Formats: sequence, C-alpha cells, structure tokens
Amino acid sequence: MTSTIVFDPLIPLVLLAVVALVALAAVVLAVIRGLQGWALRGLAMLVVIAALSGPSFQQEDRAPLTDIVILLEDASASQKLADRATQSSEAADALAARIEARANTELRRVTVPDGVGDAGTQLMTALGDALAEEPRARIAGILAVSDGRIHDADLPVDLPAPMHLLMTGKETDWDRRLSVRNAPAFAIIGEPVTLTLRIDDLGTAPADGGLAQLDISVDGEEPQSFRVPVGQDLDLPVTLPHGGRNVIRFSLPEAPGELTDRNNAALIQMNGVRDRLRVLLVSGEPHQGGRTWRNLLKSDSSVDLVHFTILRPPEKQDGVPVDELSLIAFPTRELFMEKIDDFDLIIFDRYKRRGILPSLYLENVANYVRQGGAVLVAAGADFASADSIFRSPLGAVLPATPSARVIEEPFLPVVSDLGQRHPVTTDLPGRGDWGRWLRQIDVTDPIGNVVMTGQDDRPLLVLNRVDEGRVALLASDHAWLWNRGYEGGGPQLELLRRLAHWMMKEPELEEEDLTATAEGQTMRIIRRTLGDDVPPVTITGPDGSTVTLPLTQSAPGVFEGLYEGPEIGLYRLENGDEVTVIGLGPAAPKEFVETIASDVTMAPILAALRGGVARIEDGLPRIREVRLGRPAAGRGWIGLTPRNAYETRDVRQTPILPGWLVLLLSAALIVAAWLREGRRS
Repeated sequence: MTSTIVFDPLIPLVLLAVVALVALAAVVLAVIRGLQGWALRGLAMLVVIAALSGPSFQQEDRAPLTDIVILLEDASASQKLADRATQSSEAADALAARIEARANTELRRVTVPDGVGDAGTQLMTALGDALAEEPRARIAGILAVSDGRIHDADLPVDLPAPMHLLMTGKETDWDRRLSVRNAPAFAIIGEPVTLTLRIDDLGTAPADGGLAQLDISVDGEEPQSFRVPVGQDLDLPVTLPHGGRNVIRFSLPEAPGELTDRNNAALIQMNGVRDRLRVLLVSGEPHQGGRTWRNLLKSDSSVDLVHFTILRPPEKQDGVPVDELSLIAFPTRELFMEKIDDFDLIIFDRYKRRGILPSLYLENVANYVRQGGAVLVAAGADFASADSIFRSPLGAVLPATPSARVIEEPFLPVVSDLGQRHPVTTDLPGRGDWGRWLRQIDVTDPIGNVVMTGQDDRPLLVLNRVDEGRVALLASDHAWLWNRGYEGGGPQLELLRRLAHWMMKEPELEEEDLTATAEGQTMRIIRRTLGDDVPPVTITGPDGSTVTLPLTQSAPGVFEGLYEGPEIGLYRLENGDEVTVIGLGPAAPKEFVETIASDVTMAPILAALRGGVARIEDGLPRIREVRLGRPAAGRGWIGLTPRNAYETRDVRQTPILPGWLVLLLSAALIVAAWLREGRRS
C-alpha cells in the first residue's frame, strides 16, 4: 500500500494563478490600509485557493513485477565452427540457470539463426524484435552468447539496460581465407582479364614460410596447382576459353588446425562474349537481295564486314579499262589464304565459279570449316548450274547436293518437325502470317538437320557440323522478300541472327545443350535436344555425393527440372554426352569472411550503457546488481539493473478539503476578520 497527495485543479491552472494573484493583491491592500483582519482574510483566501487546486489523499494497492533478462543465443553458421556450438550451448544453459535462480527475475531466451539469403548474423534485428514484445521498464539486462561477428551492428536499437557479450571461440584460433577482389561479370573471349586474389591468415596463424598452394579449375576440369604468397594481392590474368558461362574455381587445401575450409574456395562465374563478329560476304552476280545482306550486316555495330563482290565478270567485254573499275586491287590472296582464320563467318551469296577465286582458295575455305570456321551459302540459280561452287573443293563440306533443278513457283517456307526443336527455328515470330518466296533450288541427299522446308517438303534450310566447324545451306535467294514485306514479310532478321549465332557456337543456340541457372540455393536445369526424350540428369554435389533428377518436357526439344542444393559450392551436371557445372550460393558467404571471434563490431553497442565482454573459455562471469548509469561490468563480473517495476491493482482518492469544510473554514475566517476589525473601529 502506497499513499501520496495528488492535486486535481477544479479550474485551469492559468485561471487559478490569476485568482491567487488577485487574493495576494487584496491582502497587500489590506495591510497598506492598516486593517487588523488582513491575516484572517488572507487565510480565508488561501483556503479557497487550496480548495480550487483539488488536493486529494491517494492510496495505491501495488504488486511488484519481475525483472526481465534477455538471453540472445547466436546459432549462425560461424557458431558451428570448431567447438563453438557446444561452448555456446553449455554457457547459455549455465547462465539461464543462474538467472532463473535469482529472485524476482524472468528469463527470455532468443535464438538468432542465419539471416535470409546471405544476410549473415542478424543479432541486433532479433534483439529489436524481442524488445518490441516486452515492456522496456522491466528489462534489467541483455546477454549475448556469440562470437561477436554480427552483420547488422549499424541497426539503431535503443537499449533499455546494459548489454554484455559472452564471447565464444578461443584466443589460439586461426584461419586461412581466400578472397577475390574483382571479378567482372563479362569478359571478351580470347582476351585476358585480370582477377585480383588474396590469401590471408587470420588469428594466431602458425609460421609456414608465407606460401600456400592455390588450385585453379575451369568448368570442373582437373585443377592446376601453384605456390603463391600469403598476405599479398595476386594479379591473375585469365582468358575465357568459350562463350557463355565460364565457371572458374579457386581453392586452397585445408591447412592443419585452421577453423574451417569453407572460405578456402571462391567460385567466379563470368560470361564470355565476342568483341566483334568478323564476317566476309562474298557476292556473286548482283541481285536485289545483295543489298539486303549488306544492310543487315552493317546495321549491327558489333559486326566488322568485308564485302567481296563481283561487279564485272571476266566474260563481260564492254571496253572499260580494268584499272578504272576500282581504286585499289582487291586483296583476294590475303583474304582467302593468309587471313582467312581471322573471320568468324564467311557468306557466299549467289556465288559461282568464274575463275576469279582459284580452286586453291576454295579448298582453303573448306579446310577453314574443318578447323572450326563457319560458312553460310545463300544459293541462287547459280547453285544448280555447272559452275556451282558445289562442284569445287568447297562442295566436300556442303550439306546437300543440287539436282540442277530450279523451282520457279511461289511457296511458303515451313519449319520442319525437327526445326520445331532446333533453337535456330523454334518459335520464330509471326508464324502463320509469313509471306511466300518465289524461287527454290532443289537439293537432295541432305546431311545434317533440315530445319525448314519449301515446295513439296523439299529441304530449304540445312544445317550441319563438319569436324570442328559448321555449315548452313539456304536453298533460295529470295529471303530478302521477307525484309521487303512481300505478302506480309517474315522474320528474316531474327532467322539470320539466330543462324549466325548458331554458326558462331553461341551457347544459347546449341541444339544439344545442358545449362543451369541458380536463384539462391535453387537450381533450374534446362536440357535442349533434338531427340524425343532425355535420360535423368546426374548431379554431383560439392561433397562428391550424386543424385539423379528426371526432367520433364516444357517445350518441343526442351526439358527442365528444379533442384534444391543442400549446400553452397560447385555442382557438376551430366546428361548423356552433355556436361556443365554451376556454383550455388555467394562466392564469399558473410559468415565465413571473418571467422575469428572478436568484440570489435559490438564494442560501440556495449559501450552505450557501459556493458562488458567476457570470454567463455575464461569461465562464466559472476552476476551483480548495479544502478543504471554506473559501470555494468568488471573483472570477472557483469551487472544487471533492478528496475523495481510494479503493477497498480487499486487506487483510492479521498478529498482533503471537502466542500463543507471549505465553506466552514472560509466563513469562520471571514467572520473573525470582520469582528476583529469591527472592535478596532
């Protein structure tokens, strides 16, 4: 039971002050005039003013409330290193027993798991959520069992009581860490890009000569090993071997005694892109589609075009001097013999043998294809003639044989059943509304994949691989009609773009391909094939374990599947002859960037209310009671601040000056003053 005097004015305080001033002025005037009853008049006014202030005698029935101590238990990934999990669990249980044994004290245990994604240890976020559920006036202290490596220390949290860190780990801990300072998302194929690596020894590291073994593996192949210095930035030139995603893994073997090997590896995923697409366009007899080819290639800023065209065939006799036909002699030998390997793609547009390009040059083009080059033949009527380039050394690599027949009838290009699954022709825009072409060259005995057909299902577009290179034959010279919008036109630009990219071996246009994309720990596996079905994909995890995953068809020639990777690292996928690798998780998880226990990050937070740090390996500190604002930690002890909070169960108020008493006292004093002044007079 607690008793106090409270005031509840009957009139506003400003008005009450005015009344008091008026009363004081009246008393002063009475004194000046020499009235003998001024004191009694003043007492009467004081009684009235006291009554207007509403004094009451208040009695409260209070029940004491317990103090609350919040115990934060860090259960993030870094707390699982060495024996920290056991150390943390035993310390938390011992602290909980001590706190629960204290009188008038309650304990709130809060587990802090890994943050979502790669957020790291969100200890202050968990503390803010815990404080939001408890009355601040009852918080007597906050204890955190952690290695001190938190990642939300900048989160503003207003602490109501001292906070202390019970730090796990040992002073003798050490760890070796590999980090990549710069890793671009894209790099040009064939050109070196410099990566900066660094190997650091953290904590109490042993002296081992300052060298470490670095293993480098590209796309899951056998790694190469090097001895590199520790504690220095290493500039490593890397040349991407192919287009698309290149996965490079840098790793260090686990050293004896280090905390973990989880930060001994780094996965870098870079996309290889071509700097420029070098194209040689060889035009034969000029025709309306020739300008279309040139405009199409010149419109792409990434294409370097060399156009070799025959404007005046040798058999033409018009009397014009040869030296007036061009400013310089065209370097045919340099192009077709010396620098042919500099080109990524060679296009023959309605070209036929005329003695301008000797057979030796065309044979060199055929060898260029076998060694990895690409040739596209856009055939006109010349392809069916006796002077066809098929009847040259180049014919050995072409994917179909001309029958010498030219079909001069309108026809609608159609994507074949196989073309429905081939990435060059699948889902071409505007299907069903394409315009017709007016000429087709009849070819037979196609070798490779017929992805488009024309008149009476005759082969129109044939794709084939020759040794390391690729060849395409378009058996018509009327593709330009689509570009001109004839009968509605068609997707000429998209078709030729895909065709060129397929011939350049771009990964997204491969007809037999296995790819995977990652979002967090979820892997989306995509298998493209020209077949009707595919076997299950075999997934090899970072620990060497394997699982098989069946794939389901999502589109013609496309099979997909989802896989949830159980851990961070490099996964190898195999499906038939197709193999790929993918890295799941961040290249450098936050939990393993700094693994040595330290109070550096939390020191400013603890200092706000003079909390302290104690190493668990040195023994648990004693718990004392301290006043808020005083030092809350010392050698071998930490402090809690008793809050003396209570709950008010009942309140009773009794007026000190009831109305009848005010009336009686004021009347008596006024009458007494009147009588006294009356006798005096």
